[in-house]
Amino acid sequence: MSYLVDAAQAQLRAAVSTAAQKAVEAGVFPTLPQGEFRIEVPQNRGFGDFSANAAMAWAKELHQSPRSIAQTLAEKLDLCDTYFEKADFAGAGFLNFYLGAEYYAAILLDIRAKGEDYGRSDWGGGRKVNVEFVSANPTGPMHMGNARGGALGDCLAAVLERAGCKVSREFYVNDAGNQIAKFALSLDVRYRQLFEGDNAPALPEDAYQGTDITALAKAYADEHDSSLLALSEEARRQALVAYALPKNISAMQNTLTKYRIIYDRWFFESELHNSGQVKDLLTQMDELDLTYERDGAVWYKASEHGGEKDEVLVRANGVPTYFAADIAYHRDKLLTRAFDEAIDIWGADHHGHVARMQGALDALGLDGAKRLKVILMQLVRLMSGGEVARMSKRTGNAITLTDLLEDIPVDAARFMFNLREPETQMEFDLDLAVQQSSQNPVYYCQYAHARACSVLRKLAETGKPLRQCNADELALLTTPEERELIAHLAALTGETEAAARLYDPAKIARYCIELSTLYHKFYAACRVNCEDEKLSAARLFLCDCVRSVLHSQLTLFKITAPEEM
Repeated sequence: MSYLVDAAQAQLRAAVSTAAQKAVEAGVFPTLPQGEFRIEVPQNRGFGDFSANAAMAWAKELHQSPRSIAQTLAEKLDLCDTYFEKADFAGAGFLNFYLGAEYYAAILLDIRAKGEDYGRSDWGGGRKVNVEFVSANPTGPMHMGNARGGALGDCLAAVLERAGCKVSREFYVNDAGNQIAKFALSLDVRYRQLFEGDNAPALPEDAYQGTDITALAKAYADEHDSSLLALSEEARRQALVAYALPKNISAMQNTLTKYRIIYDRWFFESELHNSGQVKDLLTQMDELDLTYERDGAVWYKASEHGGEKDEVLVRANGVPTYFAADIAYHRDKLLTRAFDEAIDIWGADHHGHVARMQGALDALGLDGAKRLKVILMQLVRLMSGGEVARMSKRTGNAITLTDLLEDIPVDAARFMFNLREPETQMEFDLDLAVQQSSQNPVYYCQYAHARACSVLRKLAETGKPLRQCNADELALLTTPEERELIAHLAALTGETEAAARLYDPAKIARYCIELSTLYHKFYAACRVNCEDEKLSAARLFLCDCVRSVLHSQLTLFKITAPEEM
């Protein structure tokens, strides 16, 4: 949390403990209570800025009713030299505490002093974290799951950095194994169909059927004509994959760059095989007695390490399975590159893979249950005109990430895909995403930022530029709208830490929406350009603090923060 929030809570806890000591000395409490008590922010701010449940927590220990304990504590509380101006008790025995003007002024001065760094935290302690996300199959276009996963992964990485972690963004390219063999077969058939007519083979049902495969085969044919027909099937397929795969990967990189996602590393599955890491893994697992042979294949004793059943690592033909490569990949993250934590964002359909992967890492001594965090992301349903939108208007095929970014602003996509927790299904309203209205959540936040900039600009034009205010001037901000707005600004560091701890960047998106709501409410209720020069300066100072925080949080998500709208 912000050090000021921490300081206020520490003062509160000390004041309650001192009051309990005074009650013991006065003979009201039979003993000094030792039980822990919670400090919380009430949902209804009419019950104070903080509340403590000490009376309920100590009732059994003191053999008194919570209300009686709360009354005693309230009578003996001394709030001198604290940020609190008063306290009372209510209900079954909650102690309610009310912050004074000094605290609210200190929050605003802290924001001004830290600028764009306000809200940062050292919660992560420099922990090395690898965030792997999207990792779409390079044999075809990226879909809506990748759209959500891209926004989620990139913004989660940003939140973790903001919370004090050292983060590496990574894309895992599946350029080996069965999907590449299927890709090669599909390209080969489509290529042959261009030249062999009725003599060409039909495309198998389990091959890739998309028009992108035909387009790639035709592009090769346009450049090289029928030259591949003279080669063996194996050589022809290798040539087609060598031509097509880099084009697909380059297209993915270009689309993701347009989506404002820049990876620290594109890790190729083929690296694991070529470097011998898969072979080394299999040797280690054999030495640890984690494998056995059956029917010519090498099996992993997954059922002994969290899996539902044993798994094949090497097929009878000697080819390692995808699972073997995946274990080697995560072993590389946690052992070779020594990340403290690996975070993978997968589709919810991969839920059965989580336990067996964590179990395999546990079996290797890599503490997979703790160090591998898998975020299972639910599906996205695109909506347009109140109906489900499944097909691209241009191609008649499924809507791809490229289609989406051509139809809606990147700002809207990145923000709206982070409005819901990843484990919840979501509907993405294509019509709402392009609206310039308060109903569009990203526009709403951007407008609040632009409004704050406009206030600063217009007052400067009238001879009232933003200036530094002192604590006494900021103490003039006493209306409920001003206090509520400042209290929300104070919560940013805690929200950042919670978003990082829970792997949920949606907390930051919702924070921005609430901040915008409170700012609009303040703007409507409190005239900034008022006759009292000191109050006007303080309100302008508050506007600038809102502007600064909105700017830092929008740009954290790589969303533009316009000064005029």
